[in-house]
Amino acid sequence: MNLIVAADNNWAIGNGNRLLVSIPNDQKHFREETAGKVVVLGRRTLQTFPQGLPLKDRTNIILSENPGYAVKGAKVVHSLEALFGELARYRKEEIYVVGGESVYRQLLPYADTAHVTKIDHTYAADAYFPDLDRDPEWEITADSDELTYFDVPYRFLKYERKGLPLDF
Repeated sequence: MNLIVAADNNWAIGNGNRLLVSIPNDQKHFREETAGKVVVLGRRTLQTFPQGLPLKDRTNIILSENPGYAVKGAKVVHSLEALFGELARYRKEEIYVVGGESVYRQLLPYADTAHVTKIDHTYAADAYFPDLDRDPEWEITADSDELTYFDVPYRFLKYERKGLPLDF
């Protein structure tokens, strides 16, 4: 299973239920990486999408504790057990966890790859991704050249788990 995220120097990913910065090349990378795949996200993350609608050309699976929550065009599950039952229908390499913070933290032990747009800046934030640089289970296996969007430097990193992830 994959994780895909944009994070700043402190592994911050959001503030006030919004992304820290919108970088067009990062959005393009996200679209290209997840198109035709399965995306797993929380209810609050879905609300940040255009018109609060599921992403087109992807299988959207929403994890929400609210048993009455439903979304047209998406599968909604209400527990990790139900999520894993749904995910068992797909190849693990086709599954991308796209946020938010609590969903990333819950699913990190089951992931083997993290696609990280690392933004060389520090933002005010209230949501964070786990710091993979300090986690001995993870290592960088691919690193792009430094890119810039206006005055914001960033790079695309690929982290891979050294051992096997938990199985679901």
